[in-house]
Amino acid sequence: MTNSITYSMLMLIAGIGIPVMATLNGGLGTRLQSPALAAAILFFVGLIMALAYLLATEGLPEKLYHPSTPIYYYFGGFFVLFYILTITWVAPRFGISNAIAFVLLGQLIAMSLIDHFGLMGAQKFTMNIQRIAGLGLMVLGVFLVLNKVPQGNG
Repeated sequence: MTNSITYSMLMLIAGIGIPVMATLNGGLGTRLQSPALAAAILFFVGLIMALAYLLATEGLPEKLYHPSTPIYYYFGGFFVLFYILTITWVAPRFGISNAIAFVLLGQLIAMSLIDHFGLMGAQKFTMNIQRIAGLGLMVLGVFLVLNKVPQGNG
């Protein structure tokens, strides 16, 4: 139970970080007039922090690749890059709420498929009526959140 609470809280905080990061990086991309430069800066800062964390917690790794590891496990960076570039470019034009809501929809679809089929070695959770209903309610919630009235400046 304690692990579930800890994991839930960590992921809640990570979830809070996504729109914060999108807002910060979108603003940086707009001010620098380059979403790609903003993404590169984000990755540079992230790389420095990840390396510092790695060295502080585990030290230098003995190897970066193990022959039994499928090569596609190393392609996660592509999806991070795609997300960062698109959110940096789209969010200032489309709105943080709209951008993140559609990211959430994509996550809901992907998580359902990955779980149901146990893709890429993930733990398998078969789709059932309860999960379908929950997924439907989450999708409905996303669209209800998007149905908002613009605020005037006066």
